[in-house]
Amino acid sequence: LAMTLHIADENRVRTLTLDRPEALNAFNEALYDATADELLAAADDPEVAVVIITGTGRAFSAGQDLTEMQERITNPDFAVGRHGFPGLISALTNFPKPLICAVNGIGLGIGTTILGYADLAFMSTTARLKCPFTSLGVAPEAASSYLLPQLIGRQNAAWLLMSSEWVSAEEAHRMGLVWKVCEPDALLADVRTHAEVLASRPISSLIAVKQTMVEPIRGEIAAATTRENGWFEKLMGAAANAEALAEFSRGRSS
Repeated sequence: LAMTLHIADENRVRTLTLDRPEALNAFNEALYDATADELLAAADDPEVAVVIITGTGRAFSAGQDLTEMQERITNPDFAVGRHGFPGLISALTNFPKPLICAVNGIGLGIGTTILGYADLAFMSTTARLKCPFTSLGVAPEAASSYLLPQLIGRQNAAWLLMSSEWVSAEEAHRMGLVWKVCEPDALLADVRTHAEVLASRPISSLIAVKQTMVEPIRGEIAAATTRENGWFEKLMGAAANAEALAEFSRGRSS
């Protein structure tokens, strides 16, 4: 698993770098498991005050690995991970310490919706974000139907979740989806500077701030997830979704 997720500790800041550059850091079951495990470990580690999530290469994360998504639909013996996608969402929801996302490149699906769980998000000027749910004929995921309107307002969230269009760094910043936009080569240094300010504070106090901010919405996140899953069950493998996935595999094979 160390090959798909790189872990580095410095000054009470743990950086988790998604490292499947050949797949644009798309999440397969192994990467969901590794990321969830690391968040759970960081939550309990008294030496870790802040966690940064970023990606290697030209992508932050291309979201769900569609090759694996298709196999899950067609292969009855598909091996689901110990945590999988639901386990990652649960680890993000319950992560008790400051979480910073450093969007270094394209973010698709969970590569965008994860920002609903970030306490701070930074984005490279060259990065772009997209929620491709309607282009795949599916429902929103990761409680984004609740978290994104909360974060960026109803109309910005409607565009992001309904259009399946790319959003630039400038646009994401204007919406309030990310807190700061940085030049690509300054991104991680800027993120680290801010992370170390937070990490210099007592962890108990950071946890108190986070818990009091997030506690009121935990029930809402769970309810949104249940609603989304209900729609996913209806739409996954239905005509629009089947067609989109077939289109995807035709594109791969040509």
